[in-house]
Amino acid sequence: MRKDRLYRLITHLRDGKLHRAADLARAMDVSERTIYRDMETLAASGVPVQGERGVGYWVTAAITLPPLNLSLTELEALHVGLQVVGEAADDDLSQAARTLSAKIDAVLPEERTSAPASWGFAIYPFADAARGFQHLPQLRQAIRARQKLKLHYDGTDIVVRPLQLDYWGRVWTCVVWNETSHEFNELRADLIAECSILPGLFVEEQGKTLADYAERKITL
Repeated sequence: MRKDRLYRLITHLRDGKLHRAADLARAMDVSERTIYRDMETLAASGVPVQGERGVGYWVTAAITLPPLNLSLTELEALHVGLQVVGEAADDDLSQAARTLSAKIDAVLPEERTSAPASWGFAIYPFADAARGFQHLPQLRQAIRARQKLKLHYDGTDIVVRPLQLDYWGRVWTCVVWNETSHEFNELRADLIAECSILPGLFVEEQGKTLADYAERKITL
């Protein structure tokens, strides 16, 4: 996976020595062009990569962290905290929160950061994404308890069965079975204006489950 390769590259580079792209490519079992792209990604995420094509690369970082495995809930907590700091009056801390958030986004698995281009998640405004955070506790609770939700979403009132939360580079989405339109939808949490849990539980029905949604995506 690309995320694992980036971690391995940082491990190679953190010794402070000069590493040629050809040598890194052999070590990672990828092409030199892939190494060039990876170096651009690391630099964009804030890793202090030095060097250039044809010369070589090295890292001069004072602080590096080992790989971490985060749950979606831990990732949510991290970004909520970054949002609070990002809105602080201290300019240095606010900027640090934004660059740290960019670093996290840069090393997320590719399937999480490769969202549809029309949504523009790569440049999605920092503050706008925070609007969806307030609804995440209710969404999680409803998914665990299998409770329907009444949402005012993107200007429309709908009733849904929440099935799964996903994260796409600062924007959270929820896979639902839409009881109003009788179809699966992937809703952006930041476009939910109102969210309320309805009484009673729903049971799994054929054609309305997360497995059905996954199967349908494969066949599309």
